[in-house]
Amino acid sequence: MSRRVLAEPRIGRTALFALRAGVLIGLLAIWHLGGRFGFLDPFFFATPIDVIARTWHDLGTGDIYRHLWVTTIETLLAFAIGTAGGIAVGFWLGLAPLASLVLDPYIKAANALPRVVLAPIFALWLGLGIWSKVALGVSLVFFIVFFNVYQGIKEVSPVVLANARMLGASRRQQLTSVYLPSALSWVFSSLHTAVGFALVGAVVGEYLGSAAGLGYRIHQAEGVFDTVGVFSGMLILTIFVIAVDAIVSLIEARFLVWRPDAGGRPDAA
Repeated sequence: MSRRVLAEPRIGRTALFALRAGVLIGLLAIWHLGGRFGFLDPFFFATPIDVIARTWHDLGTGDIYRHLWVTTIETLLAFAIGTAGGIAVGFWLGLAPLASLVLDPYIKAANALPRVVLAPIFALWLGLGIWSKVALGVSLVFFIVFFNVYQGIKEVSPVVLANARMLGASRRQQLTSVYLPSALSWVFSSLHTAVGFALVGAVVGEYLGSAAGLGYRIHQAEGVFDTVGVFSGMLILTIFVIAVDAIVSLIEARFLVWRPDAGGRPDAA
C-alpha cells in the first residue's frame, strides 16, 4: 500500500502575506473587542491599542534601545557560543561511536536539568553582568543544536559514504563533502529554534537579576502592575526574534541553495 506524501501548497508571496496579516488582524480584533465588551479585563490583559501606543512611545523616546542593546548582545553571544559548541560536539560524537556510547547518559542527564534552577547558580558564579545570562542561553542553545547535528551525522546515507570511500575520498573530504552537507539541513532547522531559546535565556536571566535589558524592563513593569508595559516588552521581544529568525532564513537559503523543494526541484538562487 503506497503512502501519500503531502506536498507544500503552492501560494504566492502576496497571498501568503495577506493571509498572515489577516490572522494577525483577526487576533488583535478579538483582543480589542474582548476588552471593549468586558470579556477581558483591561487591567489584566491591557488593550492592543494601548500596547502599540506604549511600544511606539518607547521606541520614539530612545531609552528602550539601551535595554534592547544589552539583550541583543546577550542573545547573540549565547546563540553563537551555544551553536558553535553544539556543532563541534555533535560532529565529534557523531563520528566517534565509542565516545558517544560512554557519554550518552551524562549528556541526557545534563539536558534534563531544568535551566531555571541553573540561573541562580550562574549568577553566583559569574555575577549579575551579561555573562550569567549568556551562560543560561548557552545551556539552552547547545543541546538543541547538538542533538540535531548528531542526528544529521547519523542520517548520512551509507551508500553515499561507501561510494565516497570507494572513490578514494580522504577523511577530511568525507567530512566536508558527505557529513557536512547531510548535517547542514539539521543545523539550520535547529537554529530557528535556538534563536528563541537564546533570547529566553537572556530574558530569564535579566528577569531574575540585572540592572538593564528587556527582561529587567518587563520585571519592573510587572512589579508595579503595569500590564501595558509587560505586553509592550513582550511585543518588542517578538519583533526582535522575528527579525533574527528572518536573518537565519536568509543565510539558510544561501547555504542550502542545492536543496530540492517540495516539488523536487532545486531552490532558486
